[in-house]
Amino acid sequence: MNTGRKLLGALAAGSILLLAACGGGSSDSGSGSGGSGAPAKLTFAIASAVIGPKEEVAVYAVAQKMGYFSEEGLTVDTINADGSVAAIQAVASGSGSITASDAGSALAAAQKNVPITTVGGLVQNWPWKIATKPDSSVKSAADLKGKKLGVISLASGSAPYARAFVKAAGLDPQTDVELVPVGVGAQAAAALNGGQVDALALYTQAYTVIELSGTKLTYLDNPDIFTGIRSLTWTASTKAFKDNPEVYGKFLRAAYKAMLFSASNPEAAMRIGYQVFPQILGGADPSTRLANDTETLKTWIKTATPATGDPSSWKDWGAISDPEWAKTQAYTQQAGQITAPIELSKIWDPSQLQTANQFDSAAVIKQAAEYKP
Repeated sequence: MNTGRKLLGALAAGSILLLAACGGGSSDSGSGSGGSGAPAKLTFAIASAVIGPKEEVAVYAVAQKMGYFSEEGLTVDTINADGSVAAIQAVASGSGSITASDAGSALAAAQKNVPITTVGGLVQNWPWKIATKPDSSVKSAADLKGKKLGVISLASGSAPYARAFVKAAGLDPQTDVELVPVGVGAQAAAALNGGQVDALALYTQAYTVIELSGTKLTYLDNPDIFTGIRSLTWTASTKAFKDNPEVYGKFLRAAYKAMLFSASNPEAAMRIGYQVFPQILGGADPSTRLANDTETLKTWIKTATPATGDPSSWKDWGAISDPEWAKTQAYTQQAGQITAPIELSKIWDPSQLQTANQFDSAAVIKQAAEYKP
């Protein structure tokens, strides 16, 4: 599979979209069928500038390699965007068809009348945490006053989480703490180890990467306000979704099948990820990376799957309840992303989730168990 990259252009201040290379870009993203009997073409906008062991592996790579997209009559390419804000703008502008982006960023876009619609949930267990070095003077949220807090970028879900965490501690996120973009992985670890920041605000999977690389971390407790908040959600252009809702239902079905496969056999999913996105390896031998990358992927999968039960018992993929939306909206307002709650009908359309859940879970689990590289 070709994995070249093509510059698409800036979609937000400092946010550049890059064509991620899985078969090239689509000229009619989200336009549905390209002709009689032709596959519908979609472009998945990955809300991260760096490919890693997360949704692009568990959802896209597995669905691509296992034929779940092709079974639905879909051809799906990917682009990268520097954070959720840029990914949502890509979808709204037509550069992308669908993105797994931060729910708060989607709500903020809806309040600004950006024509996007969330069509299903993905990450259902709150993934964000504040981390410091074990010998740091920062032992509680209050200790962050006057400190520098590392975030992935100011356009990612990391920034509003950091602001909400600080605000919940009685601090002013505008004056008491400085947010510093540090990226993820080695770059974020270097910023913390080198003293450029006093703490990090990242998601659990990113911390697994850092810890497996040898950096020890201590985590601050999240306040109760973060319990029950939804994170990554599937977001599409409102017009594209209304024009071809069944295409998005098929995409979601393939995506949720891939999630179930990945949860059932994370090592197989990671091996597939290397095949679809060889840039994850950076030229390294897969055997030297597989164990750590699989652990990293497992950490991400835990955020996107039910906290209880085994995979065979999971159902209602993509569902987000009204109480979860209310909690998410309250958090988003607390974080300063929105000024008032959004009418759900303006942002949320779960009409394709029935289609998305129509698959044989036992068959997918069996595929995962029997997968051979």
